Amino acid sequence: MKKLSIVLILLLGVAQFINAAVTKEEADQAYQANDFAAAIEKYEAILNTEGESADVYYNLGNSYYKEKNIAKAVLNYERALLLNPGDADIRFNLEMARSKTVDQITPVSEVFIVTWMNSLINVMSEKEWGVVGILSFWLMLVSLIVYIFGRRILYKKIGFAGVVVFLLIVIGANIFASSQKAELINRTGAIVMSPSLTVKSTPNESGTDLFVLHEGTKVYVEDDSMREWKEIRLEDGKKGWVQTSTIEII
Repeated sequence: MKKLSIVLILLLGVAQFINAAVTKEEADQAYQANDFAAAIEKYEAILNTEGESADVYYNLGNSYYKEKNIAKAVLNYERALLLNPGDADIRFNLEMARSKTVDQITPVSEVFIVTWMNSLINVMSEKEWGVVGILSFWLMLVSLIVYIFGRRILYKKIGFAGVVVFLLIVIGANIFASSQKAELINRTGAIVMSPSLTVKSTPNESGTDLFVLHEGTKVYVEDDSMREWKEIRLEDGKKGWVQTSTIEII
């Protein structure tokens, strides 16, 4: 009898959790009804219960943008783009939100090949590159079979070319997928959440004032060894220390 009561309590708890769980459709309806505060609450609840999702981050960014909370909008667009780097809509909305920030920082110029490689890597997400790698591996095996068992010279040439091409794609896809995974695991990007903050030369209030940043600006954490302070780097190469509470990791 005691065991039955425990089972009934557990079942009731599960049923209440299911009924209380917020669905994306409910959040979308709140957004479409221009109830952006409610939409934000629902999208945040979905992320807390179901984990990360590029679509939810994107919609959450849109909701914050409508509420004129640019820092939170940029943060969530950045998180969406990290999960789905090939999405043009996310990238467009992120650039639109970043154009509303006070600090317009010009990134350090890169060598063309580095920029091109980064663009190629960001065409797809880690999972998508993984799928490309698996499909290319099987096509490479098919090409190898054609090369080995093909009776005509033409078939052998096609098979050999296929092996080489698909092998290169497999290698590239694995490298790109690993790069994407590393970005997801080792997140160093962050967004300034304080309306304004003074970047210090050392990790304490008595440090020399270097420059001022405003909410919505993207920075990169260089030194994460301290709890209260982080060393950050801007896209233009400037560095300094800020309090941990003033930024939020992407």
